[in-house]
Amino acid sequence: MSHTRSRRDHTVALWTAFAVTVLWSSSWVLIRFVLDDEDLEPLTFAGLRYGLAAAVVAGAVAARSDRRAEVSSLDPRSIGRLAMLGVVFYAVTQGAQFVAIDSQPAATTSFVLSLTPLVVALASARSLGETPGPSQIVGGVLVVAGALLFFAGDLGATTVGMIAALVGLAANVTGGLLGRQVNRRHTTSPLVVTAVSMSIGAGLLLATGLLIEGVPDLTARTVVIIAWLAVVNTALAFTMWNAALRHLSAVESAGINNTMLIQIAVLAWVFLGEFPGPVGLVGIVVVSAGVFLTQAQRS
Repeated sequence: MSHTRSRRDHTVALWTAFAVTVLWSSSWVLIRFVLDDEDLEPLTFAGLRYGLAAAVVAGAVAARSDRRAEVSSLDPRSIGRLAMLGVVFYAVTQGAQFVAIDSQPAATTSFVLSLTPLVVALASARSLGETPGPSQIVGGVLVVAGALLFFAGDLGATTVGMIAALVGLAANVTGGLLGRQVNRRHTTSPLVVTAVSMSIGAGLLLATGLLIEGVPDLTARTVVIIAWLAVVNTALAFTMWNAALRHLSAVESAGINNTMLIQIAVLAWVFLGEFPGPVGLVGIVVVSAGVFLTQAQRS
């Protein structure tokens, strides 16, 4: 009976994790829709999404006495680390990502950001003492080959979009390294890490957006989409993902997560009319395989 239950739990976890990646991938289409049709500026949009998501996560922390006590016990040095993580991982990364999506096809921006695991693996060898393994090296070769194929196609990239995407990539890598440094200390729970860092980063992002872009005129449809992105695609999706990880191996979760690059390309093609071309699609598949090998080895 326990073996049957374990298999059932594993199957449910696999489908749950895949459903989460579909939610995350759909975010790119919804973001592009709002930016194009609802006339909402990218930084303010990102700040509103993650600000609301941070409020939801902070509410979860406030509802538990042990987590409230944990927040109260944070020393200035720990708060400084979480603040730096929030600024890099939310304010800079998400702000740059939204600007990139606003300026060029979603698949192109997704492609650039998909290189994060490979760059993190290479950077970890120096900053965290994690030496790349054979699978990571092979994965890196595949990523380079896939990138050459992708950029040989009709990708519709723009100067502003690529600069923003590269800034997002650099910030995403830095945020990933900071996050691993914070979390591997095991002194602060993941929920508190998320609540504090996201609140600081989203607050800065929203303030910057309002200062530069002004106060937006939100329609009812925009409010619904922002609420969906914040509550469902961010707060709920991360909760579902963490629950699924209890029953999945690191390689399984890496493989499922890596399907997002293909999902985003397909969704952008169907709903936004952004077709990367046959050569671009081959490049996406090759890069997906390379990134998977990188993640699997690191995991």
